[in-house]
Amino acid sequence: QIELVESGGGSVQSGGSLRLSCKYSGSIVFIADMAWYRQSAGKERELVAKISRDGTTTYLDSVKGRFTISKDKNEAKLRLQMSRLEPEDTAVYYCNAQYLVPSPPFPLRDYWGQGTQVTVSS
Repeated sequence: QIELVESGGGSVQSGGSLRLSCKYSGSIVFIADMAWYRQSAGKERELVAKISRDGTTTYLDSVKGRFTISKDKNEAKLRLQMSRLEPEDTAVYYCNAQYLVPSPPFPLRDYWGQGTQVTVSS
């Protein structure tokens, strides 16, 4: 079992910055990849950034160079530093953790945070 609690959302003007945090707890030794997703009104949830267990990162094309995902193992926090925010970044942002169930066939199970609203005004 994994628990994820996000914080750090809010409202900013275009060009501003925000940092999202996701405190994770529980059976964290079995966490594989972690990621941030977002969902805006009328759209499907999309992957924004992912960090693999080995530290490899991937990003949605539209946020490359503006967003940075990181994982602080000492504080058990996943972070998303967002810079040069645009109105198109407005969405509810969700923290995601892939949990490797430690019994055969070792499936991956997704856990989600409650979401945090990010609003960017022009």
